[in-house]
Amino acid sequence: MTLVNMNQLMEIARKNNFAVGAYNVSNLELMRIAIEQCEADYAPAIIMIHPTELRYCKDDFISYVLTRIRDSKIPIVLHLDHGDSVNSAVRAIHDGFSSVMIDLSAEEWDTNVALTKETVEMAHRVGVSVEGEVGTIGQTGVHVEGHKKEGIYTTPEEAQKFVEETGVDTLAVGIGTSHGIYPSDVTPKIRIDILKDIVKAVPDTPLVLHGGSSNPDEQIVEAVKNGISKVNISSDYKHAFFEKARKILSEDDGWDPNNLFPEAIKSAKKVVHHKNKLFDAIGKAKLYEGIDPWRADKI
Repeated sequence: MTLVNMNQLMEIARKNNFAVGAYNVSNLELMRIAIEQCEADYAPAIIMIHPTELRYCKDDFISYVLTRIRDSKIPIVLHLDHGDSVNSAVRAIHDGFSSVMIDLSAEEWDTNVALTKETVEMAHRVGVSVEGEVGTIGQTGVHVEGHKKEGIYTTPEEAQKFVEETGVDTLAVGIGTSHGIYPSDVTPKIRIDILKDIVKAVPDTPLVLHGGSSNPDEQIVEAVKNGISKVNISSDYKHAFFEKARKILSEDDGWDPNNLFPEAIKSAKKVVHHKNKLFDAIGKAKLYEGIDPWRADKI
């Protein structure tokens, strides 16, 4: 198995009522954690790179990512997370991404629709899937303790209208989650009632849960059971990696990555494994055996 696009991945996930973990990466260690653990779990995977992460790791890094994906035994999507313009989507497609997100949910409705539709029309010409967003996801920042900014809930009417007007393949919805790790005084609450109504409004569109980190396990399981097909994970497994790395660095004045990072990688892999269990994705790569790999030159 190898590189696929989001439509190929989601079709089977939805049919079998499980979700696929989407893991943000920006360097070799994080990519290894996500891919190696998903391979160990024989779970399909989505490797995500945000525009700010791409600016950090540079386009050349994508060549290595694609080589690693094409050598894998599981189906993997390479996805642009929260593309902030049509140009960012163009850059990702040029680099070889099989799926892109354009997120203009903070803009006026007409702007979000027009630029998302433009991205869809462009991407579909080369077989690349497109994720859009209506409603907004909350924010907690990059620290464990911090101010939480509330998101905007997606309404079923908005979801249906947006899908019809843009033609997106997957839809990110605001149902109460936030990016980052929740402050200790905040108890997150995923609105399953809103999710159920959105599923009824767009029954043929895979739904995406952003801000999948730091939510109670039972809420994630319930969301997957009720229609979430893709769950974005970044903060949880990165936090585990860097927490272990800080401990090692406090005890070891060494500087060699192969001495400092193995235990940190192991800690983060435990988180990825746990998430794959919550998504009921373990072993599900077998359902994709025989699937045709995604190739833009076949379009």
